[in-house]
Amino acid sequence: MTIYRAALVGCSRMGAFIDNEVVGVRSVVLPYSHAAGYEACSRTDLVAGADLRPDVLEKFGERYGVPPARQYTDYREMIQRERPDILSIATQPEQRAEVILFAAEHGVRALYVEKPLCASMAEARQIVATVERLGIALNMGTNRRWSPGFDAMRAVIDSGELGALRTLVIYSNGQLFNTSSHWFDVLQRLNGDAPAEWVQAYLPAGDTIVQGDVVTADPEAQAVIQFANGVTAHALLSPRNNDIEAICEKGALVARAAGAAFELWRVETSAELGTKLHVQRPFPEVERASSTLRLVEDLVHALDTGESPRGGVHVAYANAELLFACIESHRRGGSRVTLPLWESALRLARSQSAPKQPKYDQSGVHGS
Repeated sequence: MTIYRAALVGCSRMGAFIDNEVVGVRSVVLPYSHAAGYEACSRTDLVAGADLRPDVLEKFGERYGVPPARQYTDYREMIQRERPDILSIATQPEQRAEVILFAAEHGVRALYVEKPLCASMAEARQIVATVERLGIALNMGTNRRWSPGFDAMRAVIDSGELGALRTLVIYSNGQLFNTSSHWFDVLQRLNGDAPAEWVQAYLPAGDTIVQGDVVTADPEAQAVIQFANGVTAHALLSPRNNDIEAICEKGALVARAAGAAFELWRVETSAELGTKLHVQRPFPEVERASSTLRLVEDLVHALDTGESPRGGVHVAYANAELLFACIESHRRGGSRVTLPLWESALRLARSQSAPKQPKYDQSGVHGS
């Protein structure tokens, strides 16, 4: 049985220590960080890490048993010396494409990249071309694609027991790159990864954030997305906390608080009221499991078999396209943007600020 060598670029929060911030959060099953996922997987060995901050590297090495000789401040040196089979890239999106492309051209066989895929559509197209040419397995860290609860939602939709899927609703869409990348992937997953035809969006602070082709901060957005199979999605900026609803002809499915709980509602006739109502019925039993571990295991399976992973570079590309289409729609006065998005020169380029420090232990966090 092959044990695959894994390495990490970006050893801070989502890379290595986010588990300490989400203790007791119902929607998350540990392990959650990239490094913790490799530690938990019996088929991977986390052999090295790279980060620009020596203090973060030191703590990463202590936590995951990576010796100083395998801690790098230059990710290129790490890739060339350590020759990992799987590389995690948990940098900011502005730096992500260059790491992906270097890794792909230097022998890495599988990539676990944080969301969003990159900082521009030009980069996204280059990533797709390179990954496809070299036959690399790629999964993006939109973890709910590997969540058993969302799998159950998808299974109910696919079964047809509630009739055809018609509408998807995100109730608190949030910032495009940091948050919508998660929720748009959920829409994609629940809708069978059907292609989107057009996007229409409004960014409340878009007039100040979007300066020419440069997106200077991560904007909040609300949008309508029309899919080619007739399903319409609505991404709202409302006070409801991370609820996602899939509305079918004969009922609805709801994920509460980003997947902390799930509900199934059927359309039934009320004799008392003389009309049809949505009545809550039991949601299928779901065994809770770590989405990060399942994502890593999916990459291991891809390496073992040559099969495509559940995510894949085209799913990640489509996700990026939705993000940039929202921004394009806003700067075109809220008009519809037809996909595919071939001509966008938009690029995320935020001003540099001090990076957030990871929590190296669980003191003072939720549920600890």
